[in-house]
Amino acid sequence: MGKLQERMRRDMELKNFSPRTIATYLSWVKRFVIYHGRTPEELGDEEIRAYLHSLRMEDRVSQSSINQAYSALRFFYEVSLGREWNALRIPRARKEKRLPVVLAPDEVRKVFGAIRNLKHRTILMTIYSGGLRLGEVLRLKVEDIDSKRMLIRVRQGKGHKDRYTILGRRTVEMLRLYWNIYRPEEWLFPSTSLDRPLSASSVQKVFRNALHEAGLRKEASVHTLRHSFATHLLEAGTDLYYIQRLLGHSTAKTTAVYLHVTRKDIGGIRSPIDLIGEMEEAVM
Repeated sequence: MGKLQERMRRDMELKNFSPRTIATYLSWVKRFVIYHGRTPEELGDEEIRAYLHSLRMEDRVSQSSINQAYSALRFFYEVSLGREWNALRIPRARKEKRLPVVLAPDEVRKVFGAIRNLKHRTILMTIYSGGLRLGEVLRLKVEDIDSKRMLIRVRQGKGHKDRYTILGRRTVEMLRLYWNIYRPEEWLFPSTSLDRPLSASSVQKVFRNALHEAGLRKEASVHTLRHSFATHLLEAGTDLYYIQRLLGHSTAKTTAVYLHVTRKDIGGIRSPIDLIGEMEEAVM
């Protein structure tokens, strides 16, 4: 793509897109160009439709990935090329509505108990303590932990927003123990080279191993700890508005998904099969 690629990169930088989003969008547009083998200036609605269709029917990529490709191509054509985007001829597929996987409090405890490495256990406890995203915990610096106010400062989370979230008492104790042994200077959880944070893949691997060691068969990831944080707060009676602020969600609609996974309102409802069982016992 050459000059067009650099133009798109600059356009995204002017929009203050995150480095991760920039890399992802550029990758999708590059794949689109390779797929057709022609310069994107020669390609139009039909070629875009054909490419998005191939992602679904031939490559079998996830719906979220298809939506990423759609957004990347729309930005490229609308902003970088200055063309009109015909949403009727290039429809965006409806998003799949899936409920998040949530671990029960006892399952969270088992995961932590399965980790022998102090640094790794502290990372996962910090994520669960404040409902952090993986990228957010890896970007934490030592001064972001405010043990006096029992808060964690999250710098430039999703959407380029700073926020504060809560810091649990048990996590403070673990962080103090961790600091006394590792003595981090800048990054709270540095890699072995100390000048950059630990990699996301390393933490994901630690979590998968801990899940296996704990004997849990749920399709969970590190992000499941964030989902569990929100759900457990909701079940404990925390108002949804405060959970939204702690998670850094822009709208309550995003946070409301946890209403569908909590047992707070349905936990006391008995299944009718149990009532039938009681009736049979009474007859006998």
